[in-house]
Amino acid sequence: MSRYSVIGLTGGIGSGKSTVARMFGALGVHWVDADDVARQVVEPGTQALNAIADHFGEDILQDNGGLDRAALRQKVFEDPEQRRWLEGLLHPIIRKELIRQLSPENYSLPYVMLVSPLLLETNQHELVERIVVVDVPEETQIDRTMARDGNSREQVERILAAQMPRTARREKADEIINNAQPLERVEASVQALHQRFMADFSQGA
Repeated sequence: MSRYSVIGLTGGIGSGKSTVARMFGALGVHWVDADDVARQVVEPGTQALNAIADHFGEDILQDNGGLDRAALRQKVFEDPEQRRWLEGLLHPIIRKELIRQLSPENYSLPYVMLVSPLLLETNQHELVERIVVVDVPEETQIDRTMARDGNSREQVERILAAQMPRTARREKADEIINNAQPLERVEASVQALHQRFMADFSQGA
């Protein structure tokens, strides 16, 4: 496990998790994005990608040897058994890599941050001591995601429906950052939380 206290940062699609994570990063906080790690563990040459290709066949790979995510998504969506196989393969590998990346060398702050959209839906929440939820109204999530990804409203609503409901996510939060406020007020909230975490997790606190 990390040598530092780990704070979990999560939120629904379009809530602005990455924006808030960068604000903590600007204060010197080391943060790891679980989505980035999930991509890294299936890059060409990795054992996980080799296992996926062995299981599903070479047509799961693109011409450049990378994973064809759309083809894989289709296979596991159509067959729950295949999805369980894939999760059984990847979740332990992702967890191990998250723990590794959450232990930076020569780091002076008492806490690090795990940024994950599925923090509460997976066992990743077991890695963290506190949970910070980035929260905006659902209508804001829909508008932001449509503008960012070019998705239709129906597509975004389907994604929202598949995620943990906003009320349930808020109930599990130790701290909530309202990201529907003006940017300077969000930054003030982040700075206040940072100071609290620095005090709470400093040695001897």
